[in-house]
Amino acid sequence: LMSIAAQYADTLNKTCGMSVIISDRDAIVACAGVPKKEYTEKKLSDELEDIIDSRALYAQSGEVRLPAINDNSSHFISCAMPIISEGDIVGCVASLHSSDGINTSQLARDVEIKLIQTAASFLGKQLEA
Repeated sequence: LMSIAAQYADTLNKTCGMSVIISDRDAIVACAGVPKKEYTEKKLSDELEDIIDSRALYAQSGEVRLPAINDNSSHFISCAMPIISEGDIVGCVASLHSSDGINTSQLARDVEIKLIQTAASFLGKQLEA
């Protein structure tokens, strides 16, 4: 997962300008658009673990600010989708935003959600192969 995840996160960041993290069940395995030293191999926040366990898409609404990691981070989860492979949860793909970078355009928001869903689906399929 790590090598493909790193390439996918980097591609999303370069083509769409999104800050992206990809995790396994325990920690961040790849990131782009955020400081690698701040995120790589960091334990997931309880909030992100809950999103993963829900097996459903999370999209931020209102002023709710969920951290991706337990450390004092300047970024919050914008959209997250668990990665499911052969029926098992193996991780998560999430886009992040800074506290002042909340995206308010509905079209851009819809595209962000679809990109995160696509990434999670793709990575899940890669693990099945």
